[in-house]
Amino acid sequence: MQATLRTSFEVLAMRLAQLLLIAPLVISLPEAGHAEGDCSGALGTARTLGVGTEGGLEIGLKSYPRTLALAEGEFVLTFDDGPLPATTGLVLDALKRECVKATFFLVGRNAQANPDMVKRMLREGHTVGHHSYSHPALTLRGISDAAARSEIDRGFAADDQAAYGEAGGPRVPFFRFPGFADTRTLDDWLASRNIAVFGADLWASDWYPMTPAAQLALLMGRVDKAGRGIILLHDTRAQTAAMLPAFLAALKERGYRIVHIVPRAGRSETLPAPPGWSSETEAALTKIMPRLLQSEHGERAAIEPR
Repeated sequence: MQATLRTSFEVLAMRLAQLLLIAPLVISLPEAGHAEGDCSGALGTARTLGVGTEGGLEIGLKSYPRTLALAEGEFVLTFDDGPLPATTGLVLDALKRECVKATFFLVGRNAQANPDMVKRMLREGHTVGHHSYSHPALTLRGISDAAARSEIDRGFAADDQAAYGEAGGPRVPFFRFPGFADTRTLDDWLASRNIAVFGADLWASDWYPMTPAAQLALLMGRVDKAGRGIILLHDTRAQTAAMLPAFLAALKERGYRIVHIVPRAGRSETLPAPPGWSSETEAALTKIMPRLLQSEHGERAAIEPR
């Protein structure tokens, strides 16, 4: 692989940032925090929502025309790419102080390297989902279907081994594609195994370098506009770890509520996309993937669309 090729999400994210980034407003970060074990005055977790994955599920309006059945003012916090001790630890600390439960979509090799951090997630009540084994530079759309399936299964095994001491299942059937770069074939394969595919409804754009204050302003603007939804952040980003206490405080101040998602049997109720919906991620991937493949292989390669 050429030395100049960045990881897929860095390349994808920088392009997405150029397309989608709102000019951030720098504001001061408020103080936030509570004594360990004290949830009085904390944001808290308003409710737990069981997500049934029977027959598969594709949710998150950035990529798919349906999302979770959340009420106005409800948000689900999700984090990708960890665990990394320096940053994930700070994220877990902030969530613990505010008595908030989140979902972590783990990169298998990071889970393999940091099993104690994965076990801490479980011990503190978070949900452990999956994000492939190595987060391939070309995404799963840019490699063969067989290689992509192996990459996904290897990630399931590494995450479950780190979390529960044995590989199998996966025990939590929640998966998110690196860079949101799915294919119809892979989606159908996951559905046949009763595994949900998660997109997101809004993101922090934390792949784009900015100050924690600027990131907070950007994200709260999107939260206020969306009113509810699945939020994508990255627990591997120092700016996100630094921003998180103020973000949780801002959610509480504005009366927003956190919903924790867990797997359950059966199917899930979902909400349809608004009229005129289209996939933002698909539009971006259509522009980005041929250039990414060309930079890797020296020529344009065909990619399978969703």
